[in-house]
Amino acid sequence: MKVYFKPCIPLLLVVSAFFVSSCSKQKEKNLSVIEEKPVEIKVPTSKFYPYSDLENSGGWVLNKTISDEFEGVKLDTAKWFVEGQNGDYYIWKGRAPSQFAPHNVKVENGILKLHTQWEPDYSFAKEKYTDGKHNDGYGVLEGKPLPVTTAGIITKKRFLHGYMEVKSKVGNACITGAFWGIGYEQELDVFELIGKPKIDGKIKEDTSLATAHDWSPPAVRPTKVFNHIEKLDFRTADDFHVYGAEWGVDYLKLFIDGKLIHSITQDEVGTDWVLNNPMEVWLDSEIFKWYGTPHKEELPVDFEIEYMRVWQKPSDNLIAPAFYGFEGPILYEENPRPLTMVPEDSIANDYQKFWLFNEESKKYLTIIHGDYATGVNSLKFSGYGKNEHLEVEKVSINSPEGALDIPKGNYTLSMKVWLDKGRIADKIYVILQNPKQELVFTDLGKQERRGWITLETNFYRELASKANDGMVIEIRKKDLPETKAAKFLIDDIAIREVK
Repeated sequence: MKVYFKPCIPLLLVVSAFFVSSCSKQKEKNLSVIEEKPVEIKVPTSKFYPYSDLENSGGWVLNKTISDEFEGVKLDTAKWFVEGQNGDYYIWKGRAPSQFAPHNVKVENGILKLHTQWEPDYSFAKEKYTDGKHNDGYGVLEGKPLPVTTAGIITKKRFLHGYMEVKSKVGNACITGAFWGIGYEQELDVFELIGKPKIDGKIKEDTSLATAHDWSPPAVRPTKVFNHIEKLDFRTADDFHVYGAEWGVDYLKLFIDGKLIHSITQDEVGTDWVLNNPMEVWLDSEIFKWYGTPHKEELPVDFEIEYMRVWQKPSDNLIAPAFYGFEGPILYEENPRPLTMVPEDSIANDYQKFWLFNEESKKYLTIIHGDYATGVNSLKFSGYGKNEHLEVEKVSINSPEGALDIPKGNYTLSMKVWLDKGRIADKIYVILQNPKQELVFTDLGKQERRGWITLETNFYRELASKANDGMVIEIRKKDLPETKAAKFLIDDIAIREVK
């Protein structure tokens, strides 16, 4: 089953209440992290809302598949990938000279602790990590030993749009604590904090740094889309505080202790807006050597997290977020992410697959950047000019197999289109693959031109989707003028149940 194609409100928007321990219950202490099954704890139910919206005026619903209260005796490795566990690392081994070590991930008394320690007996990787102008080995700095190990964990599921929040405190040393996310071609650092930096810079002991990065190819620096530094009235290593980010289709809001500290919109950055695809959540600690390095006497310290929660708003679009636009891949989250897959990776694999064109269609159909209803991309039919004609009987774009999971029932298929002036295609076809069903948007020539409009058609599905169900968007020669066909754009496809 594809996570993003649930035949009702998407799996990521489960409406049931979240389970947590009562305040009076003594939380158990355990330093172990190894576990391959979810921890099941029978505790009273309770409702949580974002600290910035305690009355839940936004209608937020807790995403239980990602959120974690860090209760129980061990980290829930059904939710989290632990860097270095069983020798496996996802993307990197940490920012050298420090290295992620799985034994540094601890759960104690309901608190996740990402431990940083001086560990001269640790077997550091015999390799270097290159990051921009930095090229450092693990466990060494400028030829001298610096045996510092840290920790990092990543959610195994991703989410698209919502509110992400942690209650945390960083270690009181020259070591970072970071709460961030990555997805296809994008990164959002909700915060990067350092408890006790030694070199003056953007991050101080009483500041929070937030950044968004554009990892679309060529993924070379500078990648920064925006950067915000917040001066705080507290040291980030002294006590727990609540840090949150509200991420919408075309905006981002940052909060600390429930107070809005910064906001940015797509209108402000234009097509540099990169937050268009589902993201996984990272919690980790690193050495930023340009802020100094910790001494042996300053360690160990912990980046402590009381909880990590993600809320979202219910959606009735049964194929969101996969077909919400044309910004990125369709995810198959029942399959593991390849460990070497970086945000700029556009290679199809078992985890991410992309819309497909045959060779005949590529001349006329393309996914373009910069013209869109939402996001930054749309599907363009390029049209053709004087003395030209469609050279094939039809052109099409196909979703990968297994992209749809629609049950039997009554539905509305919609899409947003932008139609240029001139002789336009009369019809757009959408073919559902298995069971086969052809849906048609007609009379395009009668529609408003040079502005985004919504087309809809109702249909009845007699049978539920088979395992290889998908979608084809098709333009046929018989519905086009012989010459001078106008271009048009397609975006924001949706299927909704008719109740």
